Amino acid sequence: MADNLSNSNSSFSPLGIKGLIPHIFTLLNLFIGCLAIVFALQTNSVIIYMNDQFNTSFNIPERISWAAICIIIAALIDFLDGFLARLLKATSEMGKQLDSLSDVVSFGVAPAVVLYQLLRFSFAREENGLDVSIICLVPAFIVACAAAYRLAKFNLDTGQQFSFKGVPVPAVGLLIASFPLILHFNFINSVNALIINKWFLYVAIIVLSYLMVSNHRMMSLKFPDFTFKNNLPKIILLAIAIIAALFLHWIAVPVVFIIYVLLSLTLFKSKVE
Repeated sequence: MADNLSNSNSSFSPLGIKGLIPHIFTLLNLFIGCLAIVFALQTNSVIIYMNDQFNTSFNIPERISWAAICIIIAALIDFLDGFLARLLKATSEMGKQLDSLSDVVSFGVAPAVVLYQLLRFSFAREENGLDVSIICLVPAFIVACAAAYRLAKFNLDTGQQFSFKGVPVPAVGLLIASFPLILHFNFINSVNALIINKWFLYVAIIVLSYLMVSNHRMMSLKFPDFTFKNNLPKIILLAIAIIAALFLHWIAVPVVFIIYVLLSLTLFKSKVE
């Protein structure tokens, strides 16, 4: 009995200061994710315009853009805590679980709240849209549920080092975070109209949730070696990302996400059970 208890606690054994440093960064990821939720919720007013052709547009509240920036910062910290854990040789089961719990907030709940608010803005453009039923808005939280399921599945599967089953949750979080930034900085009306279209948002919720919980193999950005042949899809994705960022700015994020999914589905043609 004592031996079993000792073995069960071995994965939580302290690693000294080296072990605490990655945990601190992981908790900082969670902290920034909480800030993202606060910013996303502080959008009390939406200024709506209507021109002579009855096409509506609006000024997106600046706070939701800050929420998006917080999600991006959380993603950078999420990468850094994993890098530090490997560098300091301080990886542990505790760190893995803590990382997933933080990711649920930063890349699941926070983006879901952003989607909730974007749906509100979409309905606000319609007649009596400010009185929209909450039933029309809560589908946004399907994304948070799918993210939690995806992370739980990841924690139980040890075979996702160089490829993933389903789209990684941070990738979906970054994609959703790009929507308010596109609306804030982009001046292509057709793109802005698409992002603020409720039907586009509903489709995005369904597709992104499915991609997270599916068993389709998705490419990991980790490099198992440095040979050109084995890393060609990643090199292609990186080149496209750089070019898209230079010419498309924040629109590059959804473009790169779509290409990432297509490359992954081409690379892994069969679904893994």
